[in-house]
Amino acid sequence: MRTPLPPSFYLRDAAIVARELLGAVLMHDDGAQVVSGRIIETEAYLGPHDPASHSAAGRTARTWHMFGPPGTAYVYFIYGMHWCVNAVTGDEGYGSAVLIRALAPLAGLEVMRARRPKARTDASLCDGPGKLCAALGITRAHDGLMLTGASPLTIYEGPPVPDDGVVIGPRIGISKAVDWPLRFCIAPQRQTSA
Repeated sequence: MRTPLPPSFYLRDAAIVARELLGAVLMHDDGAQVVSGRIIETEAYLGPHDPASHSAAGRTARTWHMFGPPGTAYVYFIYGMHWCVNAVTGDEGYGSAVLIRALAPLAGLEVMRARRPKARTDASLCDGPGKLCAALGITRAHDGLMLTGASPLTIYEGPPVPDDGVVIGPRIGISKAVDWPLRFCIAPQRQTSA
């Protein structure tokens, strides 16, 4: 039985949490189906001083849960077509979070394939933030839920990933602070090992 990551895990700097989420398992259990994947890529958004962070503009209806307690799911819609899921970090009210960018599918592959019929391989089912939300069935309904084991959406601890198995680089898909090294990925040769 896996152990959910506690709120104290998230009560730290977003960059630390982003690095340490690598290898953890994101699971969605809606009562009828269980789907999960190992977190293999994340991006840290540091808070209101980070110009690429949604919190830089202050608390709005859209970003409300980004300012919630550590371990809250912050789910938002982007490009008019994709959901993205984040784990809120740091102190409540601060507005920092970690975007979960990619997963290596673990459980519920048939469900994921049905939800993402255009995916050519199982590896491509969850290889982007919008794709993983589609594959796991994550929507705005999950915004504000706790990821700490008390809701259908939970992040469980996984095997630690050694530093030599992690690639760090700039965030992608943003136009501000593009050179900040806040994107963390498990090296491709280590993504399938658990």
